[in-house]
Amino acid sequence: MTVSKTKSSFYRRLYVAWLIDSGAAISVPALVEATGMPRRTAQDTLAALADLDIDCRFVQEDGERHNAGHYCIYSWGAIDRHWIERNLSQLKSVLDYP
Repeated sequence: MTVSKTKSSFYRRLYVAWLIDSGAAISVPALVEATGMPRRTAQDTLAALADLDIDCRFVQEDGERHNAGHYCIYSWGAIDRHWIERNLSQLKSVLDYP
């Protein structure tokens, strides 16, 4: 099955947001491990969540230095998080993620 770059990019953003919101992967290294995507792709995907009006912020750990912390979804905007949950297997299949 051939998937457009637009669709795969959209699904990647949804899946990354879901991983963060579910607590399954809340850092760049955890996203890389969960998906197998390169670190730079994970970073770019996080930055692109705002294009979908998904409010994802880095939360600095109190008293820590050097970007110690985690990502958190504050708002899904117009995206239905429950649709993502119902369609996780399809998203992972299209993205070829484990």
